[in-house]
Amino acid sequence: MKRLYVISGVTGMTGNELVRQILTDGSADKILGFDNFFASSIETVRDYLQDERFEFFEYDLNKPDQMADIGRRAAALQPGYDELVYINCAAVVHTEHFYHVYATFDTNVTGMNAFLRQAISLKAQKFINCSTSEVYSMNSWNAHGGVKESDYITMAVAEHSQRTSYAAGKLMTEFFMKDAVDTGKIRGCSIRFANVYSHNERFPKHIIPFIINSLKDTGKVVLLENSRVNKRTFLNNYDSCSAVLALVQTDSALDGTIYNVATDEEISIIDLAKLCAEKMGIHDPVIEFSGYRASDPERRLLNTDKIRTRTSWVPKVDLSTGLDACIKNYLAGDAE
Repeated sequence: MKRLYVISGVTGMTGNELVRQILTDGSADKILGFDNFFASSIETVRDYLQDERFEFFEYDLNKPDQMADIGRRAAALQPGYDELVYINCAAVVHTEHFYHVYATFDTNVTGMNAFLRQAISLKAQKFINCSTSEVYSMNSWNAHGGVKESDYITMAVAEHSQRTSYAAGKLMTEFFMKDAVDTGKIRGCSIRFANVYSHNERFPKHIIPFIINSLKDTGKVVLLENSRVNKRTFLNNYDSCSAVLALVQTDSALDGTIYNVATDEEISIIDLAKLCAEKMGIHDPVIEFSGYRASDPERRLLNTDKIRTRTSWVPKVDLSTGLDACIKNYLAGDAE
């Protein structure tokens, strides 16, 4: 099967790893990828810029003329491939933007819908919509193996936290996806990722790179008050992207529904900081607490039986191994 991929947000955390997993040695696939560098850098895909199987464009999902050009290029190349696959990785996901509704709406709602409509107009075979576990809001865990895709969602109200605007926008994209499949326009699905991390985050705002950089720079970590009780599972970016491709390769799974993608390896934020410190040779790290984040669930534990049953996907990178790669990368960056 020879596939032409069109990937938004291709230099971001999910997009750049997809490039690596798609363009393996001997692969006949091709990628048209674009990004506006809102939260990423060309450095994440620089090693593929000379590969004729990868064409990169500094384009913005929200600029119609640029998206029209992507559509024309995809249409011109389409006859040479067995399948045209669209993957929407563009998402304003960094924590500082959660509370700013206009910073998330254009990309996560309007932009995604236009991207999906383009895929439909070109009669693309498949569309994968990258969503988020944020849609579970405060109802992010239970005592029976984690929340399921079919569980009822109880989202925080606007009076409680504007953070929910991000989750509401991503939830809307899941409805766009389901409608497109239910009406026979395309095959596809949405994925709710939980706490994805990568060893090469360009702008480390998430908790793992934040902890490592804090320990590296100051020898201590200042965490939010929430971290006194919070627990999380963490999904390595290799595994999040392998889940995307497992779904692309499983036609029967592309039914318009949602798939949780996460691990079962739960850890408290305090223990995470201690584990990072131990790996960095820092004994008895100083951990301080300051600030508070509204609508931050104490736990986020997702049930992944659905994707494991319907595809061959299982996570392969355990937290300890993933942290080793992160620490090695950040320390190497200092030495350069």
